[in-house]
Amino acid sequence: GVKRNFGGVEHFIRGVVHNSMYRNLWSNGPKEALEYPDYTFEEHFGKPIASFPPREVLRDYLKGRWTKADIRSWVNLNHKVHDVQYNAASDNFTVQVKDLVNDRYLPAQTFDYVIVATGHFSVPHLPDFPGLNKFPGRVMHSHNFRDAREFKDKRVLLIGASYSAEDLALQLTKYGAGNIICTYRTRPLGFKWPDNVSERPLLVKVDGNTVHFKDGSTAEVDAIILCTGYLYSYPFLKDASLQLKTGNVLFPDGLYKNTLWIKGGNKRLMYLAAQDQYYTYTLFDIQAKWCVKYIMGEITLPSQAAMEEDVKKWVCRNQSLKGCHDDIDFQTDVVADIDKDADYGYDLDVASLFHAWENYKAEEIATYRDHPFTSKFSGTKSPVHHTPFMKAMDDSLECFMKEPGQ
Repeated sequence: GVKRNFGGVEHFIRGVVHNSMYRNLWSNGPKEALEYPDYTFEEHFGKPIASFPPREVLRDYLKGRWTKADIRSWVNLNHKVHDVQYNAASDNFTVQVKDLVNDRYLPAQTFDYVIVATGHFSVPHLPDFPGLNKFPGRVMHSHNFRDAREFKDKRVLLIGASYSAEDLALQLTKYGAGNIICTYRTRPLGFKWPDNVSERPLLVKVDGNTVHFKDGSTAEVDAIILCTGYLYSYPFLKDASLQLKTGNVLFPDGLYKNTLWIKGGNKRLMYLAAQDQYYTYTLFDIQAKWCVKYIMGEITLPSQAAMEEDVKKWVCRNQSLKGCHDDIDFQTDVVADIDKDADYGYDLDVASLFHAWENYKAEEIATYRDHPFTSKFSGTKSPVHHTPFMKAMDDSLECFMKEPGQ
C-alpha cells in the first residue's frame, strides 16, 4: 500500500522498499557535524545527548525542524514526478505528476525552475560474478538489508569497501554473525576489525558455497551482501541534456557551485544533494539557500565560459584527492565557495570534527561511536552514551535518552 510519511531516508519500513534504511542503524558520523546551526540538538531535546544517535533519534530531530518551519503544508506526499521537459521556446518546464493514491496522472503544470532533490541511494548497483546466480545461500544488496539478527551465526561475505560494508560488518558482529569477510576491488578498508572480520581482495567467482578471491584464497559462506553502491537515476528526465551522469564523487561535472546544471535547461535546473558527502544536512541547506537566492534574482551568474572553467577547476581538484582527510578539506572549501553567494549566515566549517572522527575510526573501528564531540553552534560537549555502541542492543529513542544508571 501507499505510505503517507515524512522523513525520507531516515524512515524505516520493514521489507524490501524504496529507501535504504535498516533496523538498528546508528549515525556513522558525529551529530555535531551535521547539526543545523539554527536548530541544535540541544534545543530540540532540551539537554545534551551523545554524539552518535540511532535512526529514531535522528528522525525525531529532523521532524522537530520541519515542524518548527511548518513545511508540511507545502509538500504533496504520495505523488510521483513522471516527466520533466524543458521548453526552449517558452524557457520553462512542463511537469507531469502521478497521484499514487488515486492512481491517476494530474494535468501537466509549468514551472520556471526545477530542483532535483531525489538523492542517489535508491537504485542499487548490482555487479555480476561468475556463479553468483547459482549460490545456494542468501544474496542481497545492502539496499535491501533490514535486520542483522537474521544473520546470527551465519558466515557472511560483504562485497565492497566503503561505508555500507564498514557499517554492516559492525552490525553483523554486534548481533551475532559468524565469520565476516569484506572483499575489496582496489584497497582494503584497513581498520582494526573485531576478530571475526577479515578482508580479502576481489571476489572472482562463486562455486556453491565456496567463494574464490583474486589472491587464490577461498572461503565457505552462507550469505552474500553486495555493498556495491548506487546508480544515479533520474527516470523523469527523458532529455539527455538535463541528466546528471556521474559516479558518487564530491564534485560532479556540470554543476556550477555544486548545484546549478549548466549543460542544459538554460540554467533553470538545479541538483541538490547529488554529490558524495561528508557535510550532509548543512550542505543541503546551504545549497537550498543558494537556489532560493538565485531564483529570486539575487545572484548574478558569470558567463557560461567562466562557469565551465570554475566547474573544471573543482572537478580536477576532486580527481587529485588522496584520501579521506583531503576529501574533508575539499568539501569544506566547496561549502565555503557556495556561501560566497548564498550568504548563509553561519560559518559551517566543521572540518576538525570530521578529521577527529576519521582518526577515531582508524584507531578502533568498533569504538569510534563511543567518543564525545563538541557542538560548534551550542558550544556544548556531548555526554558519553550510557552504553558502548557494540553493547547497545536497544536503539529506541526512549532508551537512548536515558541518563546513565537509569
